Amino acid sequence: MLEALFPHLQPGQLLDAACETLYMTALAGLATFLLGLALGVILFLTARGQLLESRPVYALISVLVNVFRSVPFIILIVLLIPFTKSLIGTILGADAALPALIVGAAPFYARLVEIGLREVDKGVIEAARSMGANTSTIILRVLLPESSPALISGITVTLIALVSYTAMAGAIGAGGLGNLAYLEGFQRNHNDVTLVATLVILAIVFAVQFIGDMLTSILDKR
Repeated sequence: MLEALFPHLQPGQLLDAACETLYMTALAGLATFLLGLALGVILFLTARGQLLESRPVYALISVLVNVFRSVPFIILIVLLIPFTKSLIGTILGADAALPALIVGAAPFYARLVEIGLREVDKGVIEAARSMGANTSTIILRVLLPESSPALISGITVTLIALVSYTAMAGAIGAGGLGNLAYLEGFQRNHNDVTLVATLVILAIVFAVQFIGDMLTSILDKR
């Protein structure tokens, strides 16, 4: 039955492509979470009226975040080819896509982190300061716990964007479902392969959204 519906589809090839997409999304997602969280916290702390107010630092990081966030991902991949080749040794394969994925997604998540931290009640921060809490304690015990629903919601959105980025990267040799859909589906006119690859990508997106919404609901104490 499946062979009749999808005559050109090879299950082993599909499984390998799905694993490559999950690999790229997971590794880039973890790096994006850590880097974006750090950048977002710095942006928040150095903004006007905050604990470590510093206009030069805020302006510098803000400009960098805005620049990398604004560059279309397909162009970013091309711009980073020399860096990727020097770091990874090749511009093909799942590992070669990671630098562009991280550089493209981390600034996006950093802004979401900054927005999430701004939603924390200032009274809670002031109460912690009045009790003698230092900056690191306020970050770890107040800001991050209080903003955790927004942080999880933000990384969920970012992970979904990363899945889309992996599909674009796959079209130029990064592997994964995007590569399968483009090379085996589009270029060879195998519409059944393109359809199945798209459906698997959608399944991954829906799974990420479901898990993210569930975690957000658990952490949201309102």
